[in-house]
Amino acid sequence: MRNPSAAPEGAAHPSRSSGLSRRSFLAAAAALGLLPAGGRAFAEDNLLSFAAEKPFSFDLLADHARRMAMQPYIETRSRDPEVLDQIDFDAHWKIKYRPEATLEVADGKAPVRLFHLGRYFQLPVGIHVVDGDKSRQLRYDPAVFEMPEDSPARKLPKDIGYAGLRVMAPDQKTDWLAFLGAAYFRSSGELNQFGLSARALAIDVAMPTPEEFPRFTDYFLERSTTPGHELVITCLIDSPRMTGVFRMDVGKHGPVVMDIDSRFFARDKIDRVGLAPLTSMFWFSETDRPDRVDWRPEVHDSDGLAIWTGANERIWRPLNNPSAVRTSSFSDKNPKGFGLLQRDRAFSNYEDDGVFYEKRPSVWIEPKGDWGEGEVQLVEIPTDDEIHDNIVVYWVSGKPVRKGDEIPLSYRLTWGKDEPRPAEVSAVTATRIGRGGIAGQPRPKGVVKFAVDFDGGFVAKLDRDTKGVKAVVSTSRGELSNIDCYSVKVGTAWRMTFDLKAEDVDPVDLRAYLRRGDQTLTETWLYQFLPDRDSAA
Repeated sequence: MRNPSAAPEGAAHPSRSSGLSRRSFLAAAAALGLLPAGGRAFAEDNLLSFAAEKPFSFDLLADHARRMAMQPYIETRSRDPEVLDQIDFDAHWKIKYRPEATLEVADGKAPVRLFHLGRYFQLPVGIHVVDGDKSRQLRYDPAVFEMPEDSPARKLPKDIGYAGLRVMAPDQKTDWLAFLGAAYFRSSGELNQFGLSARALAIDVAMPTPEEFPRFTDYFLERSTTPGHELVITCLIDSPRMTGVFRMDVGKHGPVVMDIDSRFFARDKIDRVGLAPLTSMFWFSETDRPDRVDWRPEVHDSDGLAIWTGANERIWRPLNNPSAVRTSSFSDKNPKGFGLLQRDRAFSNYEDDGVFYEKRPSVWIEPKGDWGEGEVQLVEIPTDDEIHDNIVVYWVSGKPVRKGDEIPLSYRLTWGKDEPRPAEVSAVTATRIGRGGIAGQPRPKGVVKFAVDFDGGFVAKLDRDTKGVKAVVSTSRGELSNIDCYSVKVGTAWRMTFDLKAEDVDPVDLRAYLRRGDQTLTETWLYQFLPDRDSAA
């Protein structure tokens, strides 16, 4: 964001019990070390040096993670926290990565540069380059960084280590994939604008006990052999109650596609393991914009959760910024996909020419294999600014996680403009809330009106005077009235409207869609109305 003093992305997440922080550093880190291309990883004249070869394969690393899970957890501590704490945002900004130290593992298609340690990321990671069935660890060398003479980084040990890595475009003017902090990673996606983040896994999010943050301790980089993909990144994971190995086969041709294979090993019983988690920010949108809280019309990295259920239902759930932490669960069996999307792509709906919210990526998760029964869980956390990530989505298996359990998981992660959707499915394009009743007449007290727009697919092909289109609306509590739907006279959208009267402040779960006869025309709109926050009556 525009606040240079905000905590960098990848920080130790001290600001919330949920562990969610924002992303100022990586938004700015794209400008760190923007220098010409360097040589190959193993070139003799390169600044980089490597340790001796060791055997490597996914299975070998998985076996290592399995053995780790059988041993007590050993916490990694910062080696020189007093000095690292002096490397604040401004000091870190002045540390530049040298071009001749650029790491090449994919014939120039995916150059890799490294992050320096600092105040917000004090734990080093291992960087390894794979060649066939061997790997060599990259030795830390302060000479790969240009730094001012008075930089506190000069006081660090000469083997302090690296904080993370980022993958550059072939011309090395921008980065499109970054790993920095815990087990987070993020991509700029199809529209080349960083936004939300993904994680390897999430442990005990929004639970009474503190959230646990697994950590990528080592990265193994190699050239991809998959057509259209550039790079494979395999990560070793460690945390007090879980270890694992996480392999990403990555390609960038339009959308960024990651084919993920992972295995997790439980050191102990865990109440809630979030698989394929995504983390985003939602402050406000056209649905629930507070009066005069900000000059911009909308501020969010994602505006909704999309789910394609195992029963073939398409669901859209607009996001909320609640007054208290809320967890919503969507039970399913073998889901076809889910993700956090940024559907609103109009600049005029954000008016921010500094961070371009309309270009933030949508991230879609496509399960591979049998995921069985479980839940897509959505956690929404209150926020009063855009500097906090306050949205988390993940899959929770119906099987409890016990000590000694192994969890294999495979899926495809796509950072694009939208989720894959059949052409005939009409999608929700806007959700608006206002005072209930009829304009020009006395407004009933305690009644709110909803207006939900659908466009594309079936409804876009309907004539404006088509008869028989019906809005199907249900509520968990309260009274519905004035249910209607009609063609919007500008464009091809159809609008559904209805009034809701709900006493008290308990949440109201709403469900609606359009149909004509026996044919369902649209995806299912779900919304959790929060009377204590959303009431316009």
